[in-house]
Amino acid sequence: MKLATRIALAVGVTVPLLVLACGGLLLALVGRDLHRAEDSHLRARATAVAQDARTLLRAAADGRPTAEENRQRRLLNTALDVGVRLVGPDGTFSGGPQPDPSVALPAVTRTPVTVRGGGRSWRAYALPVTGAQVSGTLWVFEPDTASRVQIALVRRRVVTTALLAAPLSALLAWGIASAAARPLGRLRKAAAGLDPRTTSARLEHRPTRVVEVDDLAATLRMVLARYDEQAARTAEALDTARSFSAAASHELRNPLMSMGTNLDVLAHPGLPAAERADVVADLRREHGRLLGMLVALRELGRGDLVEAEAFRTLDVAEVADAAVAEARRRAPDALITLDAGPAPLYGWEPGIRILLDNLLGNALAHGRDAEGRALVAVVVAKAGGEVLVTVDDRGPGIAPGARDEVFRRFHRGPASTGSGLGLTLVAQQAALHRGSAELGEAPGGSGTRCTVRLPAGAAGPGPELPARRDWLTVTAGRSQGSHKEPS
Repeated sequence: MKLATRIALAVGVTVPLLVLACGGLLLALVGRDLHRAEDSHLRARATAVAQDARTLLRAAADGRPTAEENRQRRLLNTALDVGVRLVGPDGTFSGGPQPDPSVALPAVTRTPVTVRGGGRSWRAYALPVTGAQVSGTLWVFEPDTASRVQIALVRRRVVTTALLAAPLSALLAWGIASAAARPLGRLRKAAAGLDPRTTSARLEHRPTRVVEVDDLAATLRMVLARYDEQAARTAEALDTARSFSAAASHELRNPLMSMGTNLDVLAHPGLPAAERADVVADLRREHGRLLGMLVALRELGRGDLVEAEAFRTLDVAEVADAAVAEARRRAPDALITLDAGPAPLYGWEPGIRILLDNLLGNALAHGRDAEGRALVAVVVAKAGGEVLVTVDDRGPGIAPGARDEVFRRFHRGPASTGSGLGLTLVAQQAALHRGSAELGEAPGGSGTRCTVRLPAGAAGPGPELPARRDWLTVTAGRSQGSHKEPS
């Protein structure tokens, strides 16, 4: 059922009920006003004949028939258009229109009352009549026309109005509701013609100055925008999954083939013990490399797919303290120092931990001096509007021309046994937090310094995520240090 039809039916039922309810109130008010007019008339007549009634009671008490008759005639003439009944100790005198004597009268009250009898209603007023040696009750009667003619007329008018109001109000409500719902119908047609699967066209809506319709159009636009965003994120997730599969199959093929060859060698029955030990050591290295590569690819995919809801306010110094403690546990022979002050940041805590873990892992793997010692210094500090994270080692260093290349995905040096993704993860997380990562020379002229600059801040919601997050999908062909398209 259409909205206009529902409104018309509701109005068509409600309006007659309201008319009847108002009519009932009107009947009560009219009846009260008519009774007030009748009661005022009765009081006036009772007051006018009270003296004659008192004289009539005195004449009846003195036994004077002629005077009694004269006073009774005068009493009736004075009453004019009302019925009179005088009840005294020596008899009852009555005249004019009034209830049958068999109708019981109520007790004497200060206000007029309604008396019913013989199929008719009477308005009655009792006035005590007292004087010297006389007492009685003067009743004044008048037909209760308020409950007959006037009230019946008003009742018919109310019922007629209610019957006419039902169809007229329903028709008027249907017309108004149809006009009001017309913009909603246009919006429905516009929305029905959209198919996000086959076209990029979106809802076009001109303001109608109907608040509900304009709000609904804004809500539809927002829903479609969220659909587009979610579809884009789904496409990114599919691209990330495909890239993960392609990268894993390409990068893992050679290590797996090498491990297969070593397993074939181990299966040789006459293999000397020394060669067997070398083959086992080589298998362990390849296994560690494969495991590290899979973990790095997984973390790279997590960084590409993280949502803004995962960000919160954190202290980089606390994350650095936990990362250094874990690095010391993994490399007990290394000397790792940490100088960290409060560094609030609105970011993704697992991402900051990934950044620090890979900085430390890279320094421990490639930053040992000529004697094989690992001396790593980590500093976390807030400088102006930035959080600076620096990691220094005492290794052979990196040539200036090769410093951008190390951020490339799967870039490995000639002697590297890693996955080639450690510094790629560092650059990814720096870009994800609207920062940057760069390599330089460590103080003292030897070793490498990696500096990460991140926008500081302890209040949310923080900046939006980068528009492009494709470190696992298409960044293999460009520099990872700046994460920009080549010009």
